[in-house]
Amino acid sequence: MTEILLLAILVLIFVIIFQIAKASEYVSVLKGEEKARKQNNKINAFLLISFLIFGLIGIWWCNDMYYGKTLFPQGAASVLGEKIDLMLYITIGVTGVVFVITQVLLFWFAYKYQEKDDNKAFYFPHDNKLELLWTTVPAIFLTVLVVFGLKYWFKMTSDAPADAVVVEVTGHQFGWEFRYPGADGILGKKNYKLTTGTNSLGVDFSDPASHDDIHVSGTMHIPVGKPIKFVINSQDVIHDVGLPHFRLKMDAVPGIPTTLWFTPLYTTDSMKVRTGNPDFVYELSCDQMCGKGHFSMRGVIIVDSEADYEKWLAGQKSEYSTLYPADSTKTIASK
Repeated sequence: MTEILLLAILVLIFVIIFQIAKASEYVSVLKGEEKARKQNNKINAFLLISFLIFGLIGIWWCNDMYYGKTLFPQGAASVLGEKIDLMLYITIGVTGVVFVITQVLLFWFAYKYQEKDDNKAFYFPHDNKLELLWTTVPAIFLTVLVVFGLKYWFKMTSDAPADAVVVEVTGHQFGWEFRYPGADGILGKKNYKLTTGTNSLGVDFSDPASHDDIHVSGTMHIPVGKPIKFVINSQDVIHDVGLPHFRLKMDAVPGIPTTLWFTPLYTTDSMKVRTGNPDFVYELSCDQMCGKGHFSMRGVIIVDSEADYEKWLAGQKSEYSTLYPADSTKTIASK
């Protein structure tokens, strides 16, 4: 309610100032102060051209200052991410050129064609060729971008290669949990009714396929150079799996599993060298506002060499053997 009141006050102040300015202008005209009005026009025209010059300098300065702090200089860390970066560069390039041209013309025209006694306005009501030009050209360009965007979207959400490493990603307020299939390559079934403190994912351990599944929290390990398939879930509200270094993201929706797959290009150690940052880590962020602890919902992805990944995987215990050590021992003995 306070925010609405403040907004209403700001709007009211703006309206009052605008009305005072217009009333002052009308009073000046009625008093025959035409010269003052023309002088104000010249000042405004000068201020507009100054705003253009300092604005363009500011844009260049901000880019020079902050570009190195973005993720672009590092390059995309996945195969599909490189293509998405290329598409983004093309989009920024074309729209940037159009932006500069249109803004320069807008402010320059305001300065050049300011009111003068010997100037006469040219009446130009309509031109079919111009209408066709500035409608079809942007439409064609945007259509091409949409087609490429859909192509990459269908690629990342299509069926992953048969040899893909499968990782189930589950989000909840405010953290991430990961589950890997064991030697059988099959994730066991889940049932939300089975979710308890010790069985936080609601895994159905009556399903034999779940007995070798591995459950870890906070930090995920994946191998470099191999397709990685994420099976994404949420236990409460809508979250979003954000993979900024891989240039990918996907919603985590309660009750509706979503998927994406990608191929990492660089190990975490390689990225430490590429970025010059010894503390570099791949981040898994929540890109959807999900509550007061949203800011803290962050996971870490460690991209290992294949040998290091296999070594890490071999050192993990299944969740079933951790929760039911006696039963797991009997199962091993019976085998």
